[in-house]
Amino acid sequence: MNTIKEIIDDHKEYSKQIGKLAKADLVKTYRGAALGWAWAIIKPTVTIFVYWFAFSIGLRAAKTVSGNYPFFLWLIAGIVPWFYMNDMISAGTDCIRKYSYLVTKMKFPVSTIPTFVSISKMIVEVLLLAIVIVIFLLFGFKPDIYYLQIFFYMFLAFAFFTGWGLFASPIGAMSKDFSNLVKSFITAIFWLSGVLWDAESIKILWLKKLLRLNPITYLCTGFRNCFIYKVWFWEQPKRLLYFLIALVIMWLLGLWSYKKFRKEIPDVL
Repeated sequence: MNTIKEIIDDHKEYSKQIGKLAKADLVKTYRGAALGWAWAIIKPTVTIFVYWFAFSIGLRAAKTVSGNYPFFLWLIAGIVPWFYMNDMISAGTDCIRKYSYLVTKMKFPVSTIPTFVSISKMIVEVLLLAIVIVIFLLFGFKPDIYYLQIFFYMFLAFAFFTGWGLFASPIGAMSKDFSNLVKSFITAIFWLSGVLWDAESIKILWLKKLLRLNPITYLCTGFRNCFIYKVWFWEQPKRLLYFLIALVIMWLLGLWSYKKFRKEIPDVL
């Protein structure tokens, strides 16, 4: 409880600095590039095009999905949320090491670093989701009441991966091997989490149940429920419960990691 209180107090005391550093992190990411902020759109656009070409042209996947939505729309509804998750898995692990000067020179509270990095990545995610809505409009699919859930799933994603940052960043600061290990697993996580394929289409029952425990699968499916399947989050209470359990576990691990390594981090860095 003392650790929780300390983290909350740090966030209250440094709330303005957190906002400024989130903005600075965003600017820093694209500083020095001739196209600047455009890279926030160009990079994911190229990735989407590659996967769309591979699945629609190369592998000849189904051209339409539920409700006669083009496969391309189904693809972007799930892969765009993944961009935030992917960034946070990697950046959340390295954020304390990246901003080591805040810890060693300014005595900035360690617990707030994953938060402002997560806010920075979420700003880009908001922009990309807005573009997704525009694309759906161009295809003739107007926003409906189910789109309100987008904010709910964004909050869940932010909460989970900020917790991940609190867990992974102290360990990443202590050991570069941990950071390298996490990065080596990102591709496997991507392909095993149902980002590019429908996890509900699996016929092996035990594997389908296992995937439902995967927070990334839940979030990608949740965004597709908003755009494609038109399902409310309360209509799938067990999956929401599984995710909330995973969220609590992640934050407990985050609290443990922060409490264990916070005093050693400045010396290591």
